[in-house]
Amino acid sequence: MTHVIIASQLDEDYNDVIRARLRTAHPEAQVIGVPVGVPSDLPPQANILLLRPINVRGYTAPDTPPPGWPYGAQWVHLVSSGIDFYPQWLFNGPPVTTSRGSAADNLAEFALAAIFAASKHLPDIWVKDSQWNFTPLRPLKGTTLGILGFGAIGERLAQKAHALGIKVVALRQSPTPFGIDGVEAARDIHDLFARADHLVLAAPLTEATRHIVDRDVLGSAKPGLHLINIARGGLVDQEALLEALDNGQIGLASLDVTEPEPLPDGHPLYTHPRVRLSPHTSAISTDSRNEIADTFLANLERYVLGVELVNLANG
Repeated sequence: MTHVIIASQLDEDYNDVIRARLRTAHPEAQVIGVPVGVPSDLPPQANILLLRPINVRGYTAPDTPPPGWPYGAQWVHLVSSGIDFYPQWLFNGPPVTTSRGSAADNLAEFALAAIFAASKHLPDIWVKDSQWNFTPLRPLKGTTLGILGFGAIGERLAQKAHALGIKVVALRQSPTPFGIDGVEAARDIHDLFARADHLVLAAPLTEATRHIVDRDVLGSAKPGLHLINIARGGLVDQEALLEALDNGQIGLASLDVTEPEPLPDGHPLYTHPRVRLSPHTSAISTDSRNEIADTFLANLERYVLGVELVNLANG
């Protein structure tokens, strides 16, 4: 049987969850905590690496791997869904898998929470004194939700939106059918923006999608569109977004991601009256330990059995 020695950059409370769940199926397995950042000097016996994002908070990994890479690693598992937080050389060695789908429900719920907050004027309608003024609240039923990118997040979001009576129109690069009844396909990105009342960005960031939401696309938006970005800040031309917010083409932007992260102090997105900004937290939940463990351990069983891994980033 394949031996299992895991070098993990996760916090120890996350590692403890994995250790506890390994005791029954693989009691011989070990989880060894290692420093975050560019992996270097891994324990020589470790054959699996659990890796956290590297290119974050303004740090960029060197263009070349550290001496000795990949050490003894036969498989690298990323605790994130996206691959843009990692250097290219990481994908030129052992198989690399992602945690795609592990936080899909969290992200979908966050997007819906942003839609509810916008439609129901939360928290603005909370009262603090006896001066009560009634505010007409916009219903969600019958509105149209646009989704750019239709992976695990888009699927979960569409299912939840349909349960609320929201129409869903989506666009993705793949020609594969959406697989969910009632989801309409937009002709192109301009059609998507023109039809949506709320539009969620859930696409990966690649060279092809960088600044895909530019001045031209924003100009196609239904006036007053609510734009929600739970994917990557680099999908949006932020200067063009500020212009569209100022002229009213975009009525509200709920942004959980920006470029860069964090934005520098004084950036206009912090104080714009039509922007709701959160610190890239939509994927994180009180159950993230188990959500990450679920995805990793499911692939670990495949690794032990010698079966092809799923969610491959470089397969």
